[in-house]
Amino acid sequence: MNELFRIGFLAFTWIDLVDVLLITILFYVVYHTLRDTLAVQILIVLGLVLILSFVTDAAGMRSVNWVLRRIGDIGLIAFVVLFQPELRRVLLILTQSRLFRVFVRMSNSETIDDVIEAVTDLAAKHIGALIVFSRSEHIKVTVDTGIELHASVSSELLLSIFNPRSPLHDGAIVIDNRSLVAARCVLPLSSTQRVGTRNLGTRHRAGLGLAEQADVVVLILSEERGTVSLAYRGELELDIPLHDLRDRLQERLASIAAV
Repeated sequence: MNELFRIGFLAFTWIDLVDVLLITILFYVVYHTLRDTLAVQILIVLGLVLILSFVTDAAGMRSVNWVLRRIGDIGLIAFVVLFQPELRRVLLILTQSRLFRVFVRMSNSETIDDVIEAVTDLAAKHIGALIVFSRSEHIKVTVDTGIELHASVSSELLLSIFNPRSPLHDGAIVIDNRSLVAARCVLPLSSTQRVGTRNLGTRHRAGLGLAEQADVVVLILSEERGTVSLAYRGELELDIPLHDLRDRLQERLASIAAV
């Protein structure tokens, strides 16, 4: 079957080449993500056991091969059980990568629904909010200033975070697709203090400041006015009607996803 070359009694085909490349890429991604943890040492041992099992199988060493396969099966189960947080981190990084986005187009519609539902409730109560929409790797410095959550976005969670009694209500939250990446993040203040005849408060200057430095969309909910503004590419749209907010957000977020 389209044999490329032969090493002794082993024939190497195109299928074998693709198979090896895929496994190599998978191991590299996992190793790169877990390289500073104990999990990577266990992963290397499992990789060696896997290689030896292939060699012993090709050599006809059935007893040794059987033992190695049993060790590999048990080791894999133990690895998954013991290192769940690390594996969750790997999956999160994979789902946020550009390669993953090429094959799986994530819709922002559910996120927008939850955000608008929460913002409508917060606006009626005159509770301020700062919500940053971005691919989190673009603003890692900002994420690092807050508390990482990596939780699924929901209107109930947003209302809980921005509740004035919540310890997380100060600062901004960062949303990446359906993941609420971090809360209580500190945003850089813009030097702009006035737009038209309107003096900007700290919340608006913070949202505009990040939009001047990164490709993000920042939703700013005014505590005093109960109105919504959007900061995007260094510009600030003030007092957007709630019935227009969905269209504005979808338009802006589409441009972020295309980058």
